[in-house]
Amino acid sequence: MKTVFDKTTRDELISRIDALNENSKNAWGKMNVYQVLKHCTLWDEWVQSGKNNKQVLIGRLFGKMALKKLVKDESPLGRNTPTLPELKIKETNGDVESEKKKWIALINEYAHFSNPDFFHSFFGKMTKEQVGQLAYKHADHHLRQFNS
Repeated sequence: MKTVFDKTTRDELISRIDALNENSKNAWGKMNVYQVLKHCTLWDEWVQSGKNNKQVLIGRLFGKMALKKLVKDESPLGRNTPTLPELKIKETNGDVESEKKKWIALINEYAHFSNPDFFHSFFGKMTKEQVGQLAYKHADHHLRQFNS
């Protein structure tokens, strides 16, 4: 199973991020390339931040089961997978190159990941292994969204 804690996997993601540009078009979903880059930057900052998150009620009921399903194999996240409201990007214009650089830096930071107590708002407490797999699948999902 691919994980962002593997250097080869991080290098692959960075190469795919580098392929994006302001003219990249989405194959599905509502976000444009700037919004996806900003969303992914915020997502990785959130995972790496060490902030405690509260689990939403529906997550308490179904989060662990959903997480097990997501990380059981190599299958990618499905199209139009819902996102957390706080990670939705409303602004449609911004500096694509700057967001790419920020995201690449955050991908590289997984080499020094130090948030073993990460608590996802939906999935709840996650192991480092689960974090690495989900972080990969999240990045892969959005890169595939833009055929990268």
